[in-house]
Amino acid sequence: MTEPVVVASALERRFGELIAVRDVTFSVEPGEIFGVLGPNGAGKSTTIRMLCGILQPSSGSGLVVGFDIVREPERIKQSIGYMTQRFSLYEDLTVEENLEFYAGVYGLSRSARRPRIARALAENGLVERRRQLTGTLSGGFKQRVALASATLHEPRLLFLDEPTAGVDPVSRRQFWERIHGLASAGTSVLVTTHYMDEAERCHRLAFIFGGRLLDTGTPQAIVERRQLDVVELVVDDATLAARLLAADTRVEDVSHFGHLLRVCAKGGADAQRVAHEVLETTSIEIRASSRVRANVEDAFMAMVRAESPGHARELE
Repeated sequence: MTEPVVVASALERRFGELIAVRDVTFSVEPGEIFGVLGPNGAGKSTTIRMLCGILQPSSGSGLVVGFDIVREPERIKQSIGYMTQRFSLYEDLTVEENLEFYAGVYGLSRSARRPRIARALAENGLVERRRQLTGTLSGGFKQRVALASATLHEPRLLFLDEPTAGVDPVSRRQFWERIHGLASAGTSVLVTTHYMDEAERCHRLAFIFGGRLLDTGTPQAIVERRQLDVVELVVDDATLAARLLAADTRVEDVSHFGHLLRVCAKGGADAQRVAHEVLETTSIEIRASSRVRANVEDAFMAMVRAESPGHARELE
């Protein structure tokens, strides 16, 4: 199919006087990993819940795998996979028993269940754990069981809501390799995250802050639109240097990384030149400097500062 698997149009959700999501519009293409990026409380999970048919929008519209999110929420629920940040499986059942249960929930016939479960166990590295009580598994293995359960019925679209929260770095990397494998096989994936390195792994992104959509596009395109230039410095007095650099109007951000200072210049300014101009009139010596690429985190922080300078300081 060539039509988008998700079309969200001017979605809005109110809780009393609070507007949790406002005027959110985007689409997700077949086989695409689409990331919804934002800090906690930005409106990511509320957006996901509206698209899954769990929560009705206050206004706006949406189509998910061809079904209307207002009129056909039950059709959507049967057609998608959904994995939340909260472990929602039964901890007093074995891994295999959990998969049996969810195969029934998704309406798989008895003849289809055994081969699907066997494949899910193999693809997620769970064969040797199949008889282990789920509650005794590590966070990484629980995550594997949750993903296996969400994909048993081979959905065209998989929703992942903060799926790697609290999972160790090795398990996170393995999880993303599995997600890319699913996408390459044709499954579309919509994932919410506040981890900037995970955002870099997506084909396209939507940046949400304060319930509003700030930008959409590939990670590279979003970064390029911010016109940021970044240099890393090794200096004598990093604390003083950071304070002086941050005061310059051409500087978007200064951050410490061990003994390094990472200086991000905005508006097309040359970060290396700015750093030398600011520090050359002081006693602070730049012992080394190197240009590095601006990344998704730089772009996101620049957008948040433009929207709410005070909140940007809180995130830092």
